[in-house]
This record gives sequence, C-alpha cells and structure tokens, in this order.
Amino acid sequence: MTETQVKAPLLPESMWEVARRPRWIAALVFALAVAALFAWLGHWQLDRSVVSLRPINTGTETSKVLSDVAKPQSEFPDRLTGQKVTVEGSFAPGDFRVLSDRLDGGRSGYWLIGRFVDRADGSSLAVALGWGATAAQARAAESSVPLSPTVETLAGRYLPSEASSDGKYQQGLETVVSVPQLINEWQGFSGAVYDGYVVDGRGWGGLEAISSPPPIDKATVNWLNIFYAVEWVIFAGFAIFLWYRLVRDAFERELEEAQESAGDADPSAA
Repeated sequence: MTETQVKAPLLPESMWEVARRPRWIAALVFALAVAALFAWLGHWQLDRSVVSLRPINTGTETSKVLSDVAKPQSEFPDRLTGQKVTVEGSFAPGDFRVLSDRLDGGRSGYWLIGRFVDRADGSSLAVALGWGATAAQARAAESSVPLSPTVETLAGRYLPSEASSDGKYQQGLETVVSVPQLINEWQGFSGAVYDGYVVDGRGWGGLEAISSPPPIDKATVNWLNIFYAVEWVIFAGFAIFLWYRLVRDAFERELEEAQESAGDADPSAA
C-alpha cells in the first residue's frame, strides 16, 4: 500500500486579501479612473440640460435711447422686454391715469401713469410714474409732474403693452397699461405711439419707485440630456461593480481549485 501526499495550495483568508494583490489594486485604479471619466461626462450632460436657465439676453441691462432700439407704430419685439432705456421729452397735460390693483413687492396699490411725448420724433409713450398705497395718493402726485414745455429725461425699463381688460371698467377703474385702450382716452392725441410703456426708475410726487427687476428668461429643461447624465452615473457605478465582481470571481475560483486539490490529496488504498 502506498500513500501519495499532495501539498494543498494556500487558501486566501478573504476576498479582500485577493483584492489587495498588486494586479487587483492596479485594476481598481483603472476602474476608478474610468468611473471618474463617466462621472465627468454625467456632470457635463447635466450642465447641458440646464444651460437654458442661464441669462441669455444680458443686453437689457445696458441702457439705450428708446428711439434707437424701438420704433413707434411697430410691433413690440420680445428681445426688448425689460430693456433699460432713456427718453427725453415732456409730459402731455390732462393725460394722466390712476391704475388700481397694481402689485409692487407683494403689495396691492395704485400706479400713476401719464403720456410722455418723445422729443426725438414726437411719438407718444405711456409711462408708469410711481406706486402709491391709495388712489388719492397716486392722484395727488399728478400735480408735481412738470408738464410741457418742460423737458425731462426718463430712465427706466421698457415693457410690452398689457392686454386690454374691462374687469373694473364699469366701476370707473382701470387696472392695466393697455396702449390701445389709452389711445382712446388721451385728449387731443394724434401721431405715432410706441407699442410698449416705460416704468420710470424714480418715484414722482412722493410716490414709491415701481419695482421693475431684470427680465427672467423662460426656463426649459432638456430631459434627454438628463437621461444621458443618469446613464453616465450608472456606467460609473458599473465600472466599480465590475472590478468587485472580478475580484470575487477570482476568490471563488481559488476556493474551488483549493477544494479540488484537497480532494486529490486524500489518501487512497491501492
């Protein structure tokens, strides 16, 4: 009877012992580099998806002469919404109006608006002059506004005419700055008119300056880019998982080989 002894291979104590071997450490470094690349691509796609949230028309904050950028009797161009402008001219007597239900900083109150004649070409322009808490306050401010022929220079934001509304017209109240509606109310009006109106940057006659913040571009989200960003994040996670899976397979393979070797090493009778 003979006995053959086969030396069993050393078993790794755990999967992490296998992971600490140089080849798998190098593989981990490579997997992390790949994951970092995928993560960067995901961030880039996400940044592309919200690019439309950034200001596009920053030119509105550079003040321009109204007659240089807008033309009377012409449709209001969207690009001029909120444009800072200056205009030189004088106020027409008798063409002031008090608007009700005007919000300013969350407060409901009254605006005083007037007709301003542009000195550049004689065109008429609706101008919002200030905000008051009461109609009487807004109406009283009219007396402090210098009239033609006194020349004034206004500086404010140019906004499109609001839609006509008869919401409180039957009650003798006006609520919107509607240029077509104002034309029918201005005394002795003739000639051209701007399709928008200017919110003047100062408060006249003790009224508060009307809050007129810079325009906010409409925000749109590119959902396709967001989907791609999520995909890249998944790929980054998969790169790490693949390394983990390869290490685990190597560990299990060594266990199987060790078990087979141990079986071959058992003594058998000849």
